[in-house]
Amino acid sequence: MELKHIELSQLVVSPANMRGVAKKPDLTNILPSVRARGILVPLIVRPNGAEDAYEIVAGKRRYHAALTVAEECCGFDPLPCAVMEAGDDAAALEASLIENIARLDPDEVSRCESFTRLVREGRSIEDIGLTFGLTSLQVKRTLAIGNLLPRIRTLYRTHKIDAVTMRHLTLASRAQQREWLALIDCPEKHAPTGSQLKAWLFGGSAVAAKVAMFDVASYTGEIVSDLFGEDSYFADAEVFWTAQMAEVEKQAAFYRETGWSDVVVMERGAYFNSWEHERCPKRKGGKIFVTVSHRGEVAFLEGYITTKEARQRAKGEPITNKPVRPEVSAALGNYIDLHRHAAVRASLLSEPAIALRMMVAHAIVGSHLWRVDVEKQRAASDAIAESVEVSASEAAFDKARRSVLDLLGFDADTPTVVGGYDGDHGVARLYARLAVLSDEAVMRILPVVMGETLGVGSAEVDLLGQITGTDMRTSWNDSAVLPDLIRDKQLLNAVIAEVGGSDVAKANAEATAKVQRSILVDCLTGSNGRAKVDGWLPRWFAFPPSCYTDRGGIGCVERSENIAALVAQPEIAEEPELREAA
Repeated sequence: MELKHIELSQLVVSPANMRGVAKKPDLTNILPSVRARGILVPLIVRPNGAEDAYEIVAGKRRYHAALTVAEECCGFDPLPCAVMEAGDDAAALEASLIENIARLDPDEVSRCESFTRLVREGRSIEDIGLTFGLTSLQVKRTLAIGNLLPRIRTLYRTHKIDAVTMRHLTLASRAQQREWLALIDCPEKHAPTGSQLKAWLFGGSAVAAKVAMFDVASYTGEIVSDLFGEDSYFADAEVFWTAQMAEVEKQAAFYRETGWSDVVVMERGAYFNSWEHERCPKRKGGKIFVTVSHRGEVAFLEGYITTKEARQRAKGEPITNKPVRPEVSAALGNYIDLHRHAAVRASLLSEPAIALRMMVAHAIVGSHLWRVDVEKQRAASDAIAESVEVSASEAAFDKARRSVLDLLGFDADTPTVVGGYDGDHGVARLYARLAVLSDEAVMRILPVVMGETLGVGSAEVDLLGQITGTDMRTSWNDSAVLPDLIRDKQLLNAVIAEVGGSDVAKANAEATAKVQRSILVDCLTGSNGRAKVDGWLPRWFAFPPSCYTDRGGIGCVERSENIAALVAQPEIAEEPELREAA
């Protein structure tokens, strides 16, 4: 190379410059030193064909810094330059890359674009690696960025996506990249990034090729290489799992042939908990447990038995080994179960007595489809709770509950019928008990089950109260707790008018709430010279209920008004009697 000083007017940026021609460089960290000391390191240039004209292969930032200082100071000294031979674009690009990488690492996208141009100029991956001190894998990783759509490269260059997301997108096809960009553009959808993006690209958990038990070279499915993760992934997880589990079965068969008592292949994703197993050698009947992770990893754990089996052996109980492989596959089992289910529920249409008993059993025991909770009857205070517990209504219900517990053979101390069954076989065993009972006996159970699960403060309470003609005068009698709960003077006065008469209410309208409460208690108990009022029932306890004021806010009144139309419906014709269950 020839070293010479060249005027600014004779220099232009070369298309071979890795920083490009149009993009304005960042001069933040170079401009102060150029102002202070000028250009110390020569630019790399080459003749561009015109007389006394040169193009800058490396040194674009120094050139622009010199232009800036020249504008500020009305001139700048000629720049020191190393002049290359003209014509070799690849050599010029290499010079630009080497010079710039030594000074300021370009972003990955710029480096990729430059490497791609070198490849097009005829440089091999190995040549590029040797020139820049990189491994072939590092060069391939950089070139892989070129597989991205231009917009994705721009998103990365402008820091809209991170490096992990960009690298995962190099595994995507052009169609997948466009689909991902559509998610980015849609405000109502979320575009996966990071590790979620890899799962999205592969339709679930990405399975690495390194976990395959089979020979990957003979694998007929598609494998996608991940240059950044130094691994490859199976494009079709279903094809992989078919091949992987076939290899697991082959290895399991080998273990059985070599004398192991059993090989237990655990469900995919299930953990092998050491506290649930004990060590046991092959000669004493130890087994092989096989764990299979969702990522495709398989582990063969030799010489274990379950703790339950160990206890059985210690007690001398016979061990019944489960078959290693079920007779039917999961899909066939699902087919069988669905058809059996359809046939049985069609048969149930003509057996209402059986259906009734099965419903009662479900309500009492529960199942994965039935969840019935007992009403907790939570009270705001101990006084309220006690007033309900000692009421005649609660005593009558508790008597019926104890009768049902005895009828079903439950423990007499069981607090509720619902949830009270603790025997084996759940619903099936309880149904067997109900099947031998008469319809009359089952009908005695139903009201208790319904009563235990009837929600406090629900519209159902108001509906049933009106339908059954419930009269709380026969069960409610409270002169202690209720008066103490009425704190509003207007409400107290209205209640006194109903209990003691309008004259008493008017005479005490201005009295304190405490005085009015004592008057109400006197009327209910016949104390302090006032006549006892028998059979009085607050309006709220009627079915339907009503108010004492026009302020509203009474839940039972609002619910009753909402269901008034339902109560007015004509009576439904009686159903024919149920046939006895077989």
